[in-house]
Amino acid sequence: MQNNPPARRFPIGAEVTPAGVSFRVWAPSRQQVSVVLADGEHRLAPDGDGYHLVVVEGVAPGARYRYRLDDDTFLYPDPASRYQPERPMGSSEVVDPAAFAWTDAAWPGVTIVGQVLYEMHVGTFTPEGTWAAAAEKLAFLKDVGVTVINMMPVNEFQGRFGWGYDGVDLFAPTHLYGRPDDLRAFVDKAHGLGMGVILDVVYNHIGPDGNFLARFGADYFTEKHTTEWGEALNYDGDNAIGMRDLTVSNAAYWIEEFHFDGLRLDATQNIYDDSSDHVVAALARAARAAAGKRDIILVAENEPQNSDLIRPASEGGFGLDAVWNDDFHHTAMVAVSGRNEFYYGDFEGEPQEFISAAKYGYLFQGQRYASSGKPRGITGLDLPGEAFVTFVQNHDQVANSARGLRLHQLTSPGRARALTGLMLLTPGTPMLFQGQEFWASTPFLYFADHKPELAKLVRAGRHSYLAQFPSLATPSGQSQLPDPESERTFEVCKLDWREAETNTGIVALHRDLLALRARDRAFSAPGSRVDGAVLAAEAFLLRFLDEGGDDRLLVVNLGRDLNRKSFATPLIAPPTGRRWAVAWSSEEPAYGGTGTADFETDGGWHIPGHAAFVMKPA
Repeated sequence: MQNNPPARRFPIGAEVTPAGVSFRVWAPSRQQVSVVLADGEHRLAPDGDGYHLVVVEGVAPGARYRYRLDDDTFLYPDPASRYQPERPMGSSEVVDPAAFAWTDAAWPGVTIVGQVLYEMHVGTFTPEGTWAAAAEKLAFLKDVGVTVINMMPVNEFQGRFGWGYDGVDLFAPTHLYGRPDDLRAFVDKAHGLGMGVILDVVYNHIGPDGNFLARFGADYFTEKHTTEWGEALNYDGDNAIGMRDLTVSNAAYWIEEFHFDGLRLDATQNIYDDSSDHVVAALARAARAAAGKRDIILVAENEPQNSDLIRPASEGGFGLDAVWNDDFHHTAMVAVSGRNEFYYGDFEGEPQEFISAAKYGYLFQGQRYASSGKPRGITGLDLPGEAFVTFVQNHDQVANSARGLRLHQLTSPGRARALTGLMLLTPGTPMLFQGQEFWASTPFLYFADHKPELAKLVRAGRHSYLAQFPSLATPSGQSQLPDPESERTFEVCKLDWREAETNTGIVALHRDLLALRARDRAFSAPGSRVDGAVLAAEAFLLRFLDEGGDDRLLVVNLGRDLNRKSFATPLIAPPTGRRWAVAWSSEEPAYGGTGTADFETDGGWHIPGHAAFVMKPA
């Protein structure tokens, strides 16, 4: 061991330094910790606050190692392993991040304004299920109009397949998708195309299979809080330094060593911290510091809809940039499917809900939520539209059904095209789910490869959860639920990329809408104002207001044809001395529609059913 150990970038893990590889681990429950290498064991010395440290000379990148804790015969991987080449509980590998030749030195990063997100599960995005294969599709997504990839979790997890939310090695990109440099190459290629990449991270629990943290220190966890996934992580209890360091440094690690352009934080409502410096705020600061001069975006999932997450710290917030807006999804699903079971029960799918979502983001901002019997949300009427990530599909929502069907498979083609137009043009930050841009016929189901006993519990839990939908509570409903642990369940979710070539009209629909969003300041200008009016039981309009009078109308009719002599709302009136002309129509034959009829005639208005239209002054 070096008398004066070299400086480290992060408090934990194995780091390559000029003096050798620095091994540092938090193990407050252990008296002796040794790192086991090919040449034997090396004792770590106490380094304060429960940490142990040793610098070993002559260790090259690629070397395999494990830790011995006291006199245990079993050897453990590094809690901050940078790579697990075999499996989560196998040997860790020393990785030198400086060995990768980045080409993105001029990349400025991304801000939330003007972005179009694309959620991707690497394992099912291509038949190969690798980062290298996924990188070959980036040019296509760029052409469609995607600007930022939202990659589902990639840290190491047990089993042959899974969503990634049961990760057990927070720092190790899973060996299932390739080596760490393959992930770096994906990000580097995206940057070369002018696209950002953000990573979905899970800081609310550790996966139940392969969770070995407690062997290093019981204080990684706490009984002060409880979660639906098992032991709560210790961010605010006694001796919380190790868990906080693990999480905060992990957030910075992905930004610094993999050049990610931000993070999406899973289930932040289950990240419990009653301390004066909430760990979410702390990791946000660390991530931005790691980015240096680059801009990054930090997005949260938060079921209770705490809009303070996206307020600056100076206003008592957490300093994030955006939150997922499930409310928009829920009202959209009710509108097109007619079903409002279970967690859709507070939504009617009515025009006013769409108008309110376009103007204010969350629909529930502190009023009573019948599903819970309590108020839901915090007032955020002043927040900008781009702070709300808007979608009609994502991994959870597609999978929370019997067969994992996509939205276009649950309604008419006309309604699906109309809702696509609405989602991609409203003020929120739009997000597509993989394959949505060509109306993939492949489902997206819940899959997780676990040991038999755990798989049995997961299967039972999945059936119990979905039984809260009355239509899935019956024997016939339950019988159609796929087994999460079946390899077949995983395989059928892989996208069929031939559909991107056969469904060219739907690809064109998405490309044209995103091009319109990007070039027309009415839809893309930060802080643009929007208002709306209900036209009929299933029809409404949104008016995008421009200070120079160059307004736009987005007319949406999810019901039957609407023929009216007049509409008593000033929002439908054109600017003085001008008239409305169609700028875009979901009924264009190129998209699979039947053609666009004249809207305004001497006899009044004709608004076709199951359609959406953009009108501009002429």
